[in-house]
Amino acid sequence: MTKWCWLPLALLLVAGCRPSPSHNEAALTDSAGNVVAPETAPVPQAPTPSSVGDVTNAYVLQAGAGDLFEIESSRAILKRTKDPAIRDFAQMMVSAHTDSSAKLKQAAASAGLPPRSPALSADQRKMLDGIGAAAGSEADRAYVRAQRTAHQQALSLHQTYAASGEAPALKALAAQLAAVVQRHLDALASLPQG
Repeated sequence: MTKWCWLPLALLLVAGCRPSPSHNEAALTDSAGNVVAPETAPVPQAPTPSSVGDVTNAYVLQAGAGDLFEIESSRAILKRTKDPAIRDFAQMMVSAHTDSSAKLKQAAASAGLPPRSPALSADQRKMLDGIGAAAGSEADRAYVRAQRTAHQQALSLHQTYAASGEAPALKALAAQLAAVVQRHLDALASLPQG
């Protein structure tokens, strides 16, 4: 017998080995009349970013935007200021917020959030534009005012998430970042008041 003769026999054997529905399971058919297996249990869905929660998504986006603002505004004032204390503070901001941004991305990834590029809010953009448009000591004052505002908002954001957030890695990071932000606010007290 040739190998082609065995093929129909093999198909019949395989079809004959398929179990038929038991007396407790009725055979189901789809709209085309094909027999389909009865539904047993729902198939679990893969976790999605929304399963982490809106609070966590909002926290990561706002914290990332805060870091971006700190970095960009500090780079802007470094191009304008001659004040050594403001230059030192701005350099510290670039370094500290670059570091916190990297830690935020890592913690967000461990919480199952996809990587996202942060974007400045309208208020942050307005403050950044104000620093860029000012000159001399007015630029220094605009920078210090913006830093106070941004750091007070960041402190509230991190403290709130550390207390009531839902992703453990991000909660721990938020507590660490709140302490860093408080040190930045303390350092701002020694800069010229604007």
